[in-house]
Amino acid sequence: MFFRLLLFCCFVSFLLPSCSFLPFLREREDFVRVKGTHLMLSGKPYYFTGANMWYGCYIASSGETGDRPRLLRELDSLQANHIVNLRVLAGSEEGYIKRSVRPVIQRRPGEIDEHLLQGLDFLLAEMAKRRMHAVLYLNNYWEWSGGMTQYNVWTGAKPIDPDDTTQGWGAFMDFSASFYANAPAQKMFREYAQRIITRTNSCNGRTYSEDPTIMAWQLANEPRPGRVGVSSEKNLPDFYNWIDQTALFIHSLDTNHLVSSGSEGTIGTLQSSAFFLKSHTTPHIDYLTFHLWPLNWGWFDPKHIEETLPVTETKALDYIAAHLALARQLDKPVVMEEFGLDRDGGEIRPGTAVTARDRYFRVILETVYDSARAGAPIAGCNFWGWGGEAAAKHADGIWRRGDPFMCDPPHEPQGRNSIFIGDRSTVHILRENAAKILRLSDGKTNNPPAGGK
Repeated sequence: MFFRLLLFCCFVSFLLPSCSFLPFLREREDFVRVKGTHLMLSGKPYYFTGANMWYGCYIASSGETGDRPRLLRELDSLQANHIVNLRVLAGSEEGYIKRSVRPVIQRRPGEIDEHLLQGLDFLLAEMAKRRMHAVLYLNNYWEWSGGMTQYNVWTGAKPIDPDDTTQGWGAFMDFSASFYANAPAQKMFREYAQRIITRTNSCNGRTYSEDPTIMAWQLANEPRPGRVGVSSEKNLPDFYNWIDQTALFIHSLDTNHLVSSGSEGTIGTLQSSAFFLKSHTTPHIDYLTFHLWPLNWGWFDPKHIEETLPVTETKALDYIAAHLALARQLDKPVVMEEFGLDRDGGEIRPGTAVTARDRYFRVILETVYDSARAGAPIAGCNFWGWGGEAAAKHADGIWRRGDPFMCDPPHEPQGRNSIFIGDRSTVHILRENAAKILRLSDGKTNNPPAGGK
């Protein structure tokens, strides 16, 4: 059948030279697909080492935050180190919290900063030149880019500040999770998502839904059903439905790209494997994700490395193994799309020691490689995060508008988890392991991945 189609396209192309059918066919082959428990690209398994670079559209912007020469240098550096996949923010809202990023893509519902979207255009166009792939997340459970909480506020809900000691993080998390049952808020979000998914790139004329540079759309950064506890279990039906129906909505607009949830894994589903499984059984979620944050989860203390790093490594490996098992249960690929570790002593300045991070990164990256080589359902990982040429400008680590962007979001100490170009030992570990996992895509292993369905 394919041979007949190919002959037909050749014949038509001969008769109508203006029609580029064969490039169209080749282009469609370049979309990342799913086959069983593996990601595929151009008929071969797709394995990768990637980076989180949430601020990509900001430094690519044609507006106040733009620094396109820096962006090009950052992309060249990443490419030289075999980092071929970038996870990037594609939605930010004018948050009511002081520590939220500024400026934002969406100031009010439907009011768009075109400079930032042109930045996303430019980023994708430049990534295409370097044969990189992007994962674009459209929303955020957390407040630092507006996200779900801001959509709630736009519908008239009373805002909850996580820094308000009379309410705290638990109340804030429940407020964010109320988004799943807030029909007007979801309508606003869907209108924004449709605007992005159907956007035409101002740099190359490609519609986003037809651009193979994009690997996947992601519903949100770290969506949770609320704080851990029985009170949040009542949110689960709305949470499950939101994942299923939002993924279906995205697929209705775009049949070319994959969709993932952006989940942290079981930590993000009330610490329950059963809840994680149920939230991802939908056929509209194409692959699974999980994150690893030892400091946030109480495993690691950068001021007591000798005592806490071995515990961290053990728990991290257990967490990876658990999510590989869950992926097998669901017969879907999985990506570890966030992992990071503090600099020694909790320092934030480039050039300070990263001995714990280097050891941890080596363990994590080697585990990902060994698992993939053995045929496990893991496609790769995205480290957190690429800071490149940036550096913290203030000793207190607080981000201020106009500061250079790095991968630490504005509510966290600037420099805490960013990998800078000067962190040569860490960059070397990343480059070494990234080159190894790329070779798996060429079948250079004694244990190639099993065929899918």
